[in-house]
Amino acid sequence: MSERTAPGGIMADPAWRPSPRAKLLWAVSAALSWVVPLIGLLVWAAFDSNRRTVQLVVLGIVLVAAVFSIAVIPLWRYAVHRWEITDEAVYTRTGWLTQESRVAPITRVQTVDTYRGPLERLLGLATVTVTTASSAGAVHISALAVDDARRTVTQLTEIAARHRGDAT
Repeated sequence: MSERTAPGGIMADPAWRPSPRAKLLWAVSAALSWVVPLIGLLVWAAFDSNRRTVQLVVLGIVLVAAVFSIAVIPLWRYAVHRWEITDEAVYTRTGWLTQESRVAPITRVQTVDTYRGPLERLLGLATVTVTTASSAGAVHISALAVDDARRTVTQLTEIAARHRGDAT
């Protein structure tokens, strides 16, 4: 059994979490996604005063869903998201409702990129994307502090250079 395998043959949890600011990033992103539906409800209420009961029921449902996605899901995601880099592979676990664990062997790494969207820049966060020779697509290590992202890119580059695989 390898050091990355837990009893029962299940992959062990990667060691590191995203930055604690990831919770705020995910909450703000969720809040922004609810702006359009709430504006739609306000416009509906402004132009159709005959259906107040239906409008209030819809508003209640939207508010419950919004609070759940803004307050609960970011905490849940933070509890699940993990990442780790070893000399052999990049390990990630992501998701909240459905969860995905990925292992990308270092010998398959082709490129390592850093992405910072507007909210990530505002919060001092970055996403590291590890592109591999895999049909499953790139591995994303999201919501890292900028310094952690830089160290991760440097570490991955150094480890990949030692392996000198053809990444195919």
